Amino acid sequence: MTITTHTPDLAAVKAKQQQMWASGDFHVIAAIIQPTAEQLVDSADLHAGMRVLDVATGSGNAAIAAARLGCAVEGVDYVPELLERGRLRAAAEGYDIRFVEGDAEALPYADGQFDAVTTIFGSMFAPDHRQAAAELVRVTRPGGRIAVASWTPEGFIGQLLKTVGKHVPPPAGVQSPILWGTESHLQEIFGSGISSLSVTERTFTWRFTSAQALVDTFRTWYGPTYKAFAALDEAAAQALEADIVALATTYDRLGDADAIAVPATYLEAVAVRS
Repeated sequence: MTITTHTPDLAAVKAKQQQMWASGDFHVIAAIIQPTAEQLVDSADLHAGMRVLDVATGSGNAAIAAARLGCAVEGVDYVPELLERGRLRAAAEGYDIRFVEGDAEALPYADGQFDAVTTIFGSMFAPDHRQAAAELVRVTRPGGRIAVASWTPEGFIGQLLKTVGKHVPPPAGVQSPILWGTESHLQEIFGSGISSLSVTERTFTWRFTSAQALVDTFRTWYGPTYKAFAALDEAAAQALEADIVALATTYDRLGDADAIAVPATYLEAVAVRS
């Protein structure tokens, strides 16, 4: 028997991803999950004077969190619209953060340029996991810190992405982003580039008036669900909506007709560059 394997066109995948994250307005979602960025920079023990790069910064959650600690910060992302939102946010808070357009798999920086690098729900979506991890390592100085936050496979967002994938299949041959939410995968992709890895499972709780309100928010603003709904006809979109409502209802810990609270686990990892 001959077994054929599909080799994905990663450049094409990345181009579609870029369009996906430019759709909707991810900043609306980012504003909701800002506390996870504050937690990440604290866990990484970032402090004043450090040179910090936030990779796949979006509208600047972790970049701004690091700037609040007195760090000298840059943020890089491949979606210009989100970078501009980050600039507006930084200016409004009085922080001098440099936001740069660039690819998480080919960072426009020198080797060892930063004391610490962060990425929060960002690099996990790069199609080439090993290359994205290698770039995080490359731009961090030896002994510097790499702080990563990624949704776990079994958590709500991991299951949300899995549910979406049942209706709109992901590109063939591309590793799932939620693998970054497992310690074993992080150990594998970072390899000898790091000398230690400390992981903590944390929970962020999504709070809405109802499961339907959660669906409406993600459908309107979150790139992966925005694009998924746009790709479906009316009947298929209704089926996806029903599945996400059911998922949110299953995870809801309140059981209250007036509100829902949906815990979503994520893996927080802090590594030391070899």
